[in-house]
Amino acid sequence: MSSFSSQSNQNNEEMDINSTSLIPLHQTSTRKRLDNKRETICIFGTGDFGRSLGMRLLKSGYPVVYGSRDPKNTTLLPSGAQVFSHVEALNTSKIIFLAVHRENYEFISALSDQLDGKVLVDVSNNLKMNQYPESNAQYLSQLAPKANVVKGFNTVSAWALQSGSMDASSQVFVCGNDNRSKQLVMDVARSIGLTPLDQGSLLAAEELENYPLQLFPMWRLPLYITAGLTVFFFLYYVVLKVIYSYVVKNTDQTYLIMISIPNHIFPIVSLILLGLVYLPGVIAAFLQLYRGTKYKRFPDWLDRWMLCRKQLGLVSFAYGFLHVFYSLVKPLRYASYWSQVNYIVYQVQKNTTSELKMEWAWRGDLFYAFGILGFFVFCLLGVTSLPSVSNTMNWQEFRFVQSKLGHVTLLLCTAHAAVLGWNRFLRSTMYKWGLPPGYMLSMVIPCIVLILKLILITPCVDRTITSIRQGWERRRNDSGNLKV
Repeated sequence: MSSFSSQSNQNNEEMDINSTSLIPLHQTSTRKRLDNKRETICIFGTGDFGRSLGMRLLKSGYPVVYGSRDPKNTTLLPSGAQVFSHVEALNTSKIIFLAVHRENYEFISALSDQLDGKVLVDVSNNLKMNQYPESNAQYLSQLAPKANVVKGFNTVSAWALQSGSMDASSQVFVCGNDNRSKQLVMDVARSIGLTPLDQGSLLAAEELENYPLQLFPMWRLPLYITAGLTVFFFLYYVVLKVIYSYVVKNTDQTYLIMISIPNHIFPIVSLILLGLVYLPGVIAAFLQLYRGTKYKRFPDWLDRWMLCRKQLGLVSFAYGFLHVFYSLVKPLRYASYWSQVNYIVYQVQKNTTSELKMEWAWRGDLFYAFGILGFFVFCLLGVTSLPSVSNTMNWQEFRFVQSKLGHVTLLLCTAHAAVLGWNRFLRSTMYKWGLPPGYMLSMVIPCIVLILKLILITPCVDRTITSIRQGWERRRNDSGNLKV
């Protein structure tokens, strides 16, 4: 009897050790697999985004449950997902993704009690910026005050979720008032291959909802500047090349609009934009030198200008590339072929030959050498602007390429334009109707930048600027005298 009792107690202890639900020893491996199973995710909304999100979650090992007004309509949902009514779906999960428009939020009020303590993720966007007085997430928190509302996933498209994070932006911005709830949502984002970024409290939801509606916000100013310069110089060269020839020489040169005039516009605009990339830097340096401190904000226009330097540089590089391409095509034109043949016929008729002029030979070789070297270094600048390349460089390397090599690029490209002009700026015939050639206008800003930079790199000025950027300040005492 005592032997049986001892054996029974041993079996009970064995079962208690392995599980509180009395799972036998041979089922422990099955229980471990259940413990590793991901938590069920609930999605309200069966539209494009809801289906794409569910498909991505299923591929990552999450059980997915949809809450729908019509649970019988399951034809478009991903295979493996379950569909219940809203109340039934809420009972299966702690995290609920709300993938419906704000106009359809009314049913949430009736589910307020069931949402108590649950994480409600708002993924909605609006049709226009600041469409409502408050953000959608803040409005949702009013409808479901017992839920922990988190804004997130609204910057990721349904296409990105379907195609994978390598084909689109993988960043997920998340904000909310409850840190634990935000962490749960961020864990889900990481689990499906996305990169979550904590943006703070729910007050940031309005900014997150406006973000997808912005069309290239950092590119607007550079594109406006580029468009203005392009239109201006196009009209400028139409006057110099087409209208002037028609009025003065009575010749039709409208065909120049297709190749020749663009091949003048592209390098001019590219050089001006490249100068605009480095001009705010030297302005900021002289402003710090004048103030004697770095602890004062720059003017708003200078801040905005400096923030879009990368975009200005990339547009400049694109125009420079077009200039190279157009220059290679230019000799293949019929007009160029005709002028060469006509010159040869002229020499045959006159029974004369042209001698090699060393000045023109040097000028041509210098022109192409500066152009090739300038474009090569420009390509290095463009490559290092790519995130995949810049992320592998330390701060010193990136500064060396973008600053020092950048100014070398500006110098080479300016020399390329100067050799093109050579001494033609001294000839009055080059100023048609008193207008200077376009290459002269393109050199104004780059020359200003190079002269100012030359002043800044002189030892005495450079030491002062370096000291200011390291925290040194020049102050004035009450009598107005300078004080360190």
